Amino acid sequence: MDDTQYLQHCRGLWREFATTLNQRTAGLDSENPLRELADACYRLPDEALYIQGPPLVMRLFTHQPEFAPTFPRTLLWFLGGDCLHVLTDEEIATFQALDEARLEAAARGELFDYQGNAAARLQLT
Repeated sequence: MDDTQYLQHCRGLWREFATTLNQRTAGLDSENPLRELADACYRLPDEALYIQGPPLVMRLFTHQPEFAPTFPRTLLWFLGGDCLHVLTDEEIATFQALDEARLEAAARGELFDYQGNAAARLQLT
């Protein structure tokens, strides 16, 4: 997985999460804070993910913690900044190792199965 594929993977994770959150909150009043957050996540354009995504994620973790476990851990690493405070030290070390392995494979011209390696190391589904 090269950098472009990694970016596409993370954007896909965001879209999947945002779509699910949007569907789960569709019955709430449009003025409900969770509904507003879900709508903001859903409407976020791909090119704005890295800049506008972290504040939305932190709103989720601070104001709607019951939904936090549904957020992909890989995206916390990808977005960085304040999102890293949500990860455990073990998760951070694992994501660092995954990034190093991905970059080493790219330097050798080899493919790296990021999803498979992340799932195995982090017990992701």
